Amino acid sequence: MRGGIDLGGTKIQAVVVDDGDSVVGQARRSTPRHGGPEDVAVAISEALEEAAKAAGIGPEGLTGIGVGSPGHVDATTGTVAEARNLPNWSEPFPLGETLASRFGVPVRIGNDVGTAVEAEAVLGAGRPFRSFLGLWWGTGVGGGIMVDRHRWLGRGAAGEIGHMVIKLGGAKCTCGRRGCLEAYAGRAAMERRARRAQKRGAQTRLFELMEKHGHDQLTSSVWQHALDEHDAYAEKMIERAIRALGAGAASAVNLIDVEAVVIGGGLGTRLGEPGVARIREAMLPHLFVSDKPPDVFLSELGDLGGAIAAARLAAAPSYSESLVAPTTLRSDRRESHQLLSPMSGAS
Repeated sequence: MRGGIDLGGTKIQAVVVDDGDSVVGQARRSTPRHGGPEDVAVAISEALEEAAKAAGIGPEGLTGIGVGSPGHVDATTGTVAEARNLPNWSEPFPLGETLASRFGVPVRIGNDVGTAVEAEAVLGAGRPFRSFLGLWWGTGVGGGIMVDRHRWLGRGAAGEIGHMVIKLGGAKCTCGRRGCLEAYAGRAAMERRARRAQKRGAQTRLFELMEKHGHDQLTSSVWQHALDEHDAYAEKMIERAIRALGAGAASAVNLIDVEAVVIGGGLGTRLGEPGVARIREAMLPHLFVSDKPPDVFLSELGDLGGAIAAARLAAAPSYSESLVAPTTLRSDRRESHQLLSPMSGAS
């Protein structure tokens, strides 16, 4: 059995899978909003322990652990930096070594969205296609480009569709730039905008629903509850996000001409097929070859997909050996999925 962690801006999803990638235990924790990387690592450990208990084993009985993390992942060293949607996480933190030392089993760290998109190519909606774009809509907006079941990494940062500029001089993004897709469609950016609007007197039930359901952030489920109640402000914000996603996805398709787009992530999964249909429609006006649009599908692996994908990182050293990437990448964006020794760090 292997452990998998999907580390997100609002939740930590842990699973334990068997050798057929079937989930035999799972647990979920809220991502800490305060503190720092050490606090997030503690929450990850607790979630994994709970998932292992549900599977009837201890974490030390796992053959390995995989973590899909946002931010700049250096899988050779197991460090994560610039995870802007996590609390006070800018400097490199040895997440792999920390977890490996705690549990005494090998740990591998990968980019959260990239790892999830790779799993869709093997287990999910991407299986029929030679090429597709993964578009993950959640706390941020992430992406991955798959060609013949290999993820194209470019010089180390390919697929960062969330930081494609869709409006010159537009909204401020957490990356420090303006006009990024994530600044319009990322759930964190949407929440910041909603809080500012509420202070100015905008009428919305979003924050009442947040408190009613025991959350301290506008999670994907809170947005869904607001849409179910036909909250006018929530509907306006989601429509704004979908227009931005349509423009960004279509522009990416115009450049790389993939066969399909697969939609995942917290909000993408929560809004389901109706949300996918709206993104597909929003893409059409921006497609250069509009008479032959790509197929657009919902992720088949669903809400547990990121954690299942992370568990696949721990399956075998050969898992990512054939990624489409140059032999030398910039050190701050490198992603080689090297195994970490629980005793001595990178090995």
